[in-house]
Amino acid sequence: MDMGAALIAIVGVAGTLGGVLLTQRGADRTKQRELELSRAIQEAREDRELRRRSYTDLHRDARQFATALSRHLYVMRDRAVADEDVRTLEEAKDAQRNGWSEAIMIAPGAVLAAASAVNGALTRVYGQVKRQEQGNPRQGETLQTAAEAQQSLWPLIHAMGDAMRHDLGVPGEIRTTLHVAQAGHVGVQDDMPGVAETGTGRRPQA
Repeated sequence: MDMGAALIAIVGVAGTLGGVLLTQRGADRTKQRELELSRAIQEAREDRELRRRSYTDLHRDARQFATALSRHLYVMRDRAVADEDVRTLEEAKDAQRNGWSEAIMIAPGAVLAAASAVNGALTRVYGQVKRQEQGNPRQGETLQTAAEAQQSLWPLIHAMGDAMRHDLGVPGEIRTTLHVAQAGHVGVQDDMPGVAETGTGRRPQA
């Protein structure tokens, strides 16, 4: 074999090997991109599931806290507050606060803003209710004003739920009719008589 033929053979082999290497590198890059995409999809799914669980817990606990506040108002209207009544309210409050603490760490801006509004409103209503329970209301505070404040929680809770659903990609909104139905179940302002501004556990004045 002369030198020219040898060079041609060498170049041909090198070209073939080079093509194989380039093909392999291309396949490796494609596989790497596929792995990265699969990992990103999995992380997105896990993140969404984490948010879904957190939102479900916080929305449920906010509703239960609001309902517990309503129940406590009924108790104060009808009889002296017992230790079990206080414990029930405190447990509902603690559950909501725990959910709020978790949501702060994972919720995006829109959800966080709605959840913050709910948390602030619940805190204010709880303060009113406890001051009534302890016989130390602020000027102008009565069971009636506390009941009205408690009812104002529901639109905020529903707005928070809508923000959560939107973030999770769930279509539609929580219907206003749910608020009407819930108001009929837990509302106390319609049948809450005027009350004295002092006196722990005393029956409200007619």
